[in-house]
Amino acid sequence: MAAVTRLRRSAVFLLAALYFLVPLGASLWYTVYDESTGFSLAPYGELLSADGFATSLLLSLGLALATIVLVLLLTLPAMLAVRLAAPRLRPVLEVLCTLPLVVPPITFVVGIGRALSVGGEVLAPTPFWATLVAIQDPGFPVVLVLAYVVLVLPFVYRSLDAGLRTLDVRTLVEAARSLGASWTYVLVRVVVPNLRSAIASASFLTLALVLGEFTVARLLGFQPFAVWIVTVSGSRGQMSVAVSILSLVLIWLLLLAVSSVFGKERKQ
Repeated sequence: MAAVTRLRRSAVFLLAALYFLVPLGASLWYTVYDESTGFSLAPYGELLSADGFATSLLLSLGLALATIVLVLLLTLPAMLAVRLAAPRLRPVLEVLCTLPLVVPPITFVVGIGRALSVGGEVLAPTPFWATLVAIQDPGFPVVLVLAYVVLVLPFVYRSLDAGLRTLDVRTLVEAARSLGASWTYVLVRVVVPNLRSAIASASFLTLALVLGEFTVARLLGFQPFAVWIVTVSGSRGQMSVAVSILSLVLIWLLLLAVSSVFGKERKQ
């Protein structure tokens, strides 16, 4: 029986590996082989000097970092407050956090564009007009950060909720407060260390979404990494596929690094 179970697991693992690795291998072969020139790593070498590659990648990483920080600062304290002080509001918070899943991205971005245009007309005579212009700075569009926070909210909520379900949060907080700890100390030094895995999961879901998001950024007229890939793919197909492969490898390496770190912490 045990041998049959291992055989089934191996078969499922093999099928899953083929499902992911075959398309990836075909894409890799497309980037390194050309019928006229043969085998060449030139597309990967050209990435370092490609116009807009470094700028768009750094922009996407900056947007991802800002989104992770902002969504955690908004979500984690709210979830703790509801869990500790108002448990009856938990269904309301869950509905609010998962609501973006039922809103089509195209509708969402059209609403943002309309709000920005109307807001510009209304706020033009006021000092807030400069703020509205500043959040749309192409160098670092804060409006994209706000949009991404809404998009990743359901995934972050689910990750943190799964982590909080494994903890006796009320006992931890009451014990820390009885010893004289402030609420800030409780959040940073008591709750967050016990939610490292959940926070890491939420962070990488956010990173993956921001690096791959295209619709909102494109329709609002900005050019982060995903938009740059589509722009390049029109004229330089091999390079665009090479960029996609490198981005996948980068995310995988980050996931493996975090998994290794948390695995060592659990063993210790």
